[in-house]
Amino acid sequence: MTAATLPDIAEEDRLRAEFYDFLGRLLAAPPDGPLLSSMAGLQGDESDLGQAVQAMARVAKVTRSEAAEREFNALFIGLGRGELLPYASYYLTGFLNEKPLSQLRQDMAARRMTRAPNVYEPEDNIASLMEMMAGMILGRFGAPAALTDQRLFWNRHIGPWAGHFFTDLEAAENSVLYASVGTAGRLFIEIEREGFRMTAE
Repeated sequence: MTAATLPDIAEEDRLRAEFYDFLGRLLAAPPDGPLLSSMAGLQGDESDLGQAVQAMARVAKVTRSEAAEREFNALFIGLGRGELLPYASYYLTGFLNEKPLSQLRQDMAARRMTRAPNVYEPEDNIASLMEMMAGMILGRFGAPAALTDQRLFWNRHIGPWAGHFFTDLEAAENSVLYASVGTAGRLFIEIEREGFRMTAE
């Protein structure tokens, strides 16, 4: 897609999509050296989210990629399972592969979203949902999704549990770098919740 054919997306929405993509990348796999360097260079404003981004940058500056990988594995992989289970089904029902996953698959099919062939995680994991939201905003699955459709998808699949997950990530025993990711994610989810609430009025 050339620059001339890129969909006309407001700067605010492009920034939202970039943050969803950023969270999705951090939650899909441990950050490598280049991503840690990018994180270390992040700057934020005086808002709560901006301050959280600055805190994340400070932690990233003193985190080696090997330590980030150990932390990621302890949180999400573990021996048998990690400290956290980052799936909508688990957070909403207490079990994996339950009704929230089947509902998500129906909504994905309706929006022509498909799981990448090299991904074996259930689709209702937090990383995939962050990437789906970015894709809807930017038009990766067709035309950019209208705000009403974004809100519907978010209210069904992200809003009911993502804030709880990010709060758990902040407080997890094995979280160091990811504690700062949890704070930024929680604040971002709160901003999105308020934004969608205001557009619904």
